[in-house]
Amino acid sequence: MSTATKSKPRLQRMAEVLMVAALAGMVVAVFVNVVLRYVFNTSLVSYEEISRLLFVWLVAIGAIVAAFEGSHLGFDLVTARVGPVTRRYLFWLTQLLVVVCMVLLLWGSWAQVVAGLSSYSTVLGYPLALGAAATLVLAVGLLVVAARDIRRGAAVERDAGLLDIE
Repeated sequence: MSTATKSKPRLQRMAEVLMVAALAGMVVAVFVNVVLRYVFNTSLVSYEEISRLLFVWLVAIGAIVAAFEGSHLGFDLVTARVGPVTRRYLFWLTQLLVVVCMVLLLWGSWAQVVAGLSSYSTVLGYPLALGAAATLVLAVGLLVVAARDIRRGAAVERDAGLLDIE
């Protein structure tokens, strides 16, 4: 069965709906501001904050969806030129680096969320933790993807007889 005919997981569909809603909200906010600026020589400052916040969340959710689909850009200049054993070690090294980076991002994002709970946006007055929470969600989502990839990699190695895991 091709990936086009497989049904997507509910969480992925929900993430895609959120991305569409965020993009639509950004388009409306920016379009209204452009029309107001050029026709009425004014603008709504709150729409700028809204579009900026929506953009941050759109990028975070989009990165998670792309990671789940495996559609991020790949760089295989090195792995295409090495043997299977080296390729296997490079896979595990990259997964370790991804996990370390996401744990650091999670740690830093949590600190930003905590700091943002007592800081508020200039115009709308929402807690700045709302923007920082996007990177927190991103880190958790990419850790889930890394765990899935590690599990799949271990299963491939086990099936190929490369690991002694039962």
